[in-house]
Amino acid sequence: MITRRQFSILAGAAPAFGLSRVQAQSSQIVLGQSAAFTGPAAQLGIQFHQGAKLWFDQVNAQGGVAGKSIEIQTLDDGYEPDRCAENTRKLIEEDVFALFGYIGTPTSLAALPLVKKAQIPFIAPFTGAMGLREPLLRNVFHLRASYNDETELIVKQLTNLGLKKIAVFYQNDSYGKAGLDGSVLALSKLNLKPVAQATVERNSVDVTAAVKTIMAAGPDAVIQISAYKSCAAFIRAARKAGFGGTYYNVSFVGTQALADELGADGAGVVVSQVVPSPYSPVRPITREFVNAIKKTGGKVQANYSSMEGYLAARLFTEGLQRDTGRGPSRESLIRGLESIGRQHLGGFSVQLSASNHVASSFVELSMLTGDGRVRT
Repeated sequence: MITRRQFSILAGAAPAFGLSRVQAQSSQIVLGQSAAFTGPAAQLGIQFHQGAKLWFDQVNAQGGVAGKSIEIQTLDDGYEPDRCAENTRKLIEEDVFALFGYIGTPTSLAALPLVKKAQIPFIAPFTGAMGLREPLLRNVFHLRASYNDETELIVKQLTNLGLKKIAVFYQNDSYGKAGLDGSVLALSKLNLKPVAQATVERNSVDVTAAVKTIMAAGPDAVIQISAYKSCAAFIRAARKAGFGGTYYNVSFVGTQALADELGADGAGVVVSQVVPSPYSPVRPITREFVNAIKKTGGKVQANYSSMEGYLAARLFTEGLQRDTGRGPSRESLIRGLESIGRQHLGGFSVQLSASNHVASSFVELSMLTGDGRVRT
């Protein structure tokens, strides 16, 4: 729930000032989100958006920020870079306050030149690619840990188990390449390298060639860097081909979507996570998240993707309300986010400053149980 401090700031913030003419006349702070809402990666966009809206609805119920409600204007890009770039042009032309919660590496990278040119805040993209983090851009902020952080933990876990013949199955684009680079880097630190590499095209489930290539190398485990549809297709095909090893996925796969896609075939599949478990009540943030969902009558599904959206929205609001009394503006949002320092959002630690725009390096491993559940 919103804390007493947050409520007092939300209720007592000064009127808006310093916004564009369109923004200043509006009673809303409108965020623009281009994401997959249809197609093989749709659940990632749908669930992230639902989690973010869950938080913003709570804020709006308390009067919003400076008397303005926070709304998200969504455009479907189907997880295709060209469509995302066109959506971004539209959102910038429509003068949205900031861009928020873009889903994916290739899509976010397609938007980045437009983001740079417009100098519009670009907040919490659902990607861990280093290409969006280095060099640091003043108007770009990340919630989640990097794919390098995720793959390093995965490789550490595998090698601690004595599994050193590791293959990499990855999406044939900037996302897959980012995960591959992280995997290769982590393995190289242990004087290892992938025993095999194979790709799948974005938004495709044609994994026949990839399975053949990887199975020929006889790996102990396969690191998967793709979306849930193609990863599920690979797991089924590899098991049918006789592979009895383990599968490790990075968080972008969409954990619940992967579990739903695989059903009983998901037993033992591991996924790295960059936000706390939405299923374990150990942290206050999870209890708060679940209670908020209950108040909607269960209209939002509690999963890792919706949890990330919820946390991203909290981080955005924390930055937005840290203004100097003139009201929300793009510049005050940037300054506000950079002034956060180290904070704990219900047990989830974040840290931002002028020299650090990546809020978290949190990573842990989870496992699918085969009955649609996920345990950590």
